[in-house]
Amino acid sequence: MTTPPRPPVDPHDPTGHSGPSQGYAGPGDPDFGHGAHEGGGHGSGHSHGGTGGHGGNAGHGGNGGHSHGGHSHGGHSHGHGPAAPVSKHLRKVIAAVLIPFAAAVVVGLVVLWPGGAPSHERTGVGFDRQTQEGRVATLQRVDCKEVNVAQVPPTGDTSTPEGREAQQRQTGQCAKATIEVTTGPDKGRTFLEIVQPGAPRQLTEGQEVVVAYAPDAPRDLQYSVVDVNRELPLALLAGIFALAVVLVGRMRGVFALVALAVSFAVLVLFILPAILQGSNPLLVAVVGASAIMLIALYMCHGVTARTSVAVLGTLVSLLLIGVLGSGFIGSAFLSGNTDDNTGLIHGLYPEIDMSGLLLAGVIIGSLGVLDDVTVTQTSAVWELHAADPTMGPRALYRAAIRIGRDHIASVVNTLVLAYAGAALPLLLLFSIAQSSVGSVANSELVAEEIVRTLVGSIGLVASVPVTTALAALVVSADRPVSPSAAPAGGPGRTGGRGRRRKR
Repeated sequence: MTTPPRPPVDPHDPTGHSGPSQGYAGPGDPDFGHGAHEGGGHGSGHSHGGTGGHGGNAGHGGNGGHSHGGHSHGGHSHGHGPAAPVSKHLRKVIAAVLIPFAAAVVVGLVVLWPGGAPSHERTGVGFDRQTQEGRVATLQRVDCKEVNVAQVPPTGDTSTPEGREAQQRQTGQCAKATIEVTTGPDKGRTFLEIVQPGAPRQLTEGQEVVVAYAPDAPRDLQYSVVDVNRELPLALLAGIFALAVVLVGRMRGVFALVALAVSFAVLVLFILPAILQGSNPLLVAVVGASAIMLIALYMCHGVTARTSVAVLGTLVSLLLIGVLGSGFIGSAFLSGNTDDNTGLIHGLYPEIDMSGLLLAGVIIGSLGVLDDVTVTQTSAVWELHAADPTMGPRALYRAAIRIGRDHIASVVNTLVLAYAGAALPLLLLFSIAQSSVGSVANSELVAEEIVRTLVGSIGLVASVPVTTALAALVVSADRPVSPSAAPAGGPGRTGGRGRRRKR
């Protein structure tokens, strides 16, 4: 960019300015020493000391230096990087709210820390089985009639699924697999597994599998194949995901991955064991979700006032979700015990409040989307203020809420479709049964998803105006007026307030 010649300095201006002051950074401001925040570009800055900034065309204010700017290029300065932070007073106000909150979260972690999941005697049912890894050593095709001699012969009626399956067991081709156990005390041991032709999971030679071990069963029946080993494709997919995040996000992507690992650690090491120990699921979820929120947001977006506003908006929304969820789960008499997995949990740990566990899932499930919404809205307000620092809180709110409305529409639709996709097999069963919409919605399985979706969506919708209002109030009250920042006259008068714009 070609800089126009520097005009003569007004002899009547004691500061040496020839035009309005742009991008002023006064003492006590974190931008102190930067003409336009992070030393950004051209501008009629008034740069004092600090880390050194450009004072326009008049020279550079080095460490401890002092430079007076001349003409501003295009009537404004080109600032790059994050928007200017808020004043020291407002930072103190934000800290006065967040520091006690963070301290309460730490205390909650210490008090509720479980020290590991409680042990129990394995039942051998569902996920509560002992498992080892195995491999399909050999596989051969055999006549199903030879290996299903003990099965009940087909009735001849193939109009029912039971009849068709019975006929296949007598007339079809089955797979006879020799499975080798590759881990555990019985490593190297082999057993036979018969795979029926209509089984949803077919085996191939050399395939890695997961085998269940039942120590109390007869020796020939102690091992059986329960699943396929998917560690390699899942690890490869996770590696591709991490690579994509780092390539696109660079250092931000690295911090996001670290925050994701920390969040998962909080979930596995604190939330799940604490619930199993008998602690109140709602209290555990609130403390754990708050810890995840603080770690993830500040690690990914930095310890700034902008991030703090997003944290406050997320906190208010989580409280609203907790209140609404508690009320409607109770009024709808949702037990939280609706399938085999929750039934197994309740059988192993009857002291767990299953409805509280349901509410905890609603809070934790909403947290990830809430982070996205609050950070986006806060960033929108900050960028709008950077584009036009003269905008007041009301104008900032009106401009940013228009962005928020688009975000609301997409996020709510995303949340509803995500829950519908997860419950798609269940919805398909209701469709096959030709049940009415009312009877489907009234069933506890679907009612849980409805409450989960709608309560989470209400919290998301509320987070937009709440976070936008907080951000507009904070960023509009940022910098105190400094007498040395007031212009002597001429076009582009800022009314005594330092201005900074970004292109």
